[in-house]
Amino acid sequence: MRRILIVDDKEAIAKVIANYFREEYECIYFENPLKAIQWLENNNIPDLIISDLRMPFMTGEEFLAYIKKNELFKTIPIVILSSEDNSSNRIKLLENGAEDFILKPFNPMELKVRLKKILK
Repeated sequence: MRRILIVDDKEAIAKVIANYFREEYECIYFENPLKAIQWLENNNIPDLIISDLRMPFMTGEEFLAYIKKNELFKTIPIVILSSEDNSSNRIKLLENGAEDFILKPFNPMELKVRLKKILK
């Protein structure tokens, strides 16, 4: 079964995603990027990462930069979920390696279609 790593300080978002995807994906959740990095560094490699932008300890932008600079993790696709609707920031994140950017609140069916395209 494929694995999705969800990094978001709002547990409710992770629960919605995990509930919607549980048939097809194992969902692993951490409320901040530092815990997610610890998990990754313990030889856990997900098929995809879904990350929020505004989180404690490290922003989603910093987390994206860390993943994309790390030889072990740089090929893992990252989808950013955020309520921040700033076009220039979205462009910057996409240029820096995010596979996609989805605005919150999001439609789980749309997220599912987008993830399937990335994970084909």
